[in-house]
Amino acid sequence: MSKIVKFFEQVKMEMGKVSWSTREELINSTIIVLIATFILGIYIGICDVVLSRVVNFLIGGVF
Repeated sequence: MSKIVKFFEQVKMEMGKVSWSTREELINSTIIVLIATFILGIYIGICDVVLSRVVNFLIGGVF
């Protein structure tokens, strides 16, 4: 049992050493990730449509 208690004491000590982001940094990072995800999603969608049409054209299908 003492190993478990020691483990959680060490976890608590290490968590105190962590450099946490401020609320503003967290919000800015989240916005950047959401925008990048949206742009990447649009890019992948466009590539999918273009490549699908190219493959359909090459195999003689109809759009």
